[in-house]
Amino acid sequence: MSTIVLEGVTKRFGDHLASDKIDLVIPNRGFTVFVGPSGCGKTTLLRLIAGLEDIDTGRLLIDGVDMAHTSPAARGLAMVFQSYALYPHMTVRANLGFALRVAGRPKAEIAERVERVALMLNLNLLLDRRPAALSGGQRQRVAIGRALVREPRAFLFDEPLSNLDAELRAQMRFEIRRLQQELGITAVYVTHDQAEAMTMADQIVVFRDGRIEQVGTPLEIYRAPANQFVAGFIGSPRMNFLGGPFALEHHAATIGIRPQHLSLDPRGALKATVETIEHLGSESFAHVRLESGEHLVARCAPELELSPGAAVGLLTDDRFVHRFDAEGQALPVGVASIRTKAAACI
Repeated sequence: MSTIVLEGVTKRFGDHLASDKIDLVIPNRGFTVFVGPSGCGKTTLLRLIAGLEDIDTGRLLIDGVDMAHTSPAARGLAMVFQSYALYPHMTVRANLGFALRVAGRPKAEIAERVERVALMLNLNLLLDRRPAALSGGQRQRVAIGRALVREPRAFLFDEPLSNLDAELRAQMRFEIRRLQQELGITAVYVTHDQAEAMTMADQIVVFRDGRIEQVGTPLEIYRAPANQFVAGFIGSPRMNFLGGPFALEHHAATIGIRPQHLSLDPRGALKATVETIEHLGSESFAHVRLESGEHLVARCAPELELSPGAAVGLLTDDRFVHRFDAEGQALPVGVASIRTKAAACI
């Protein structure tokens, strides 16, 4: 269990700046998630921490010791990749114990660690099977167990659930988080899926173009995004954005309102036309178009049935309006807007 600190970490691939002077503290025993769109630098930074890529400039402190230029093995970290990378000719037992055998650990110690980890991951009845006889979720548990038997300082996960179906992803998210909490081990998890970030993280780090846009707890980032990029990336469905006269009412270049805070109501002063209704079971979302042409998404009652082309009103509350300046940076919450009556807000 370790604290990892990055100070001014920079990495270039030719003319491409993959990591730009990254300063970050990854807390001991915490679950930190790197999230952002493809090509934002999150996986590169994970590989820099693991030692799979060389740091150009900056320091990587693990428990206060600079390991920026040490070998991956010397860092004491364990990495779980998107691909399971299991040895197909070996049994689960052999895959789990492989790293320990290479390290020359005693046979009794290897057997004890393998049995303990297998029981922890519900693999104890599968130890004599080969990877071809396992499901995707079982293979991923073996990959996690192979890292776990090494008793690392920290876990590094590189989009480990990308190859699984939706139901299995949800199950494995829970299992990984439960395991990390039970062991109290430091974990760094890379994903492009903001839902994974919100449900698993103690700390979220949002990346864009090799830079950190915001660091915070899931609720901090959801409720108070630092800029328009973070506001649009975190939250599903994504935040609605409006400019022009709607933003001017709130003394902003752009305003944002989440679909969960925008409802269909005949009292709403903002008029729109329904394009489609997205039914998700416990809730539904209406995709509508304003008279001015802007497309918005608003939460509505699950039982609501509206045909395309139906006229509706939109209603919200100033307390949930996010304000952004011309550069996309968040403006202070609570600055008075011109009108505050709910029927006139968006």
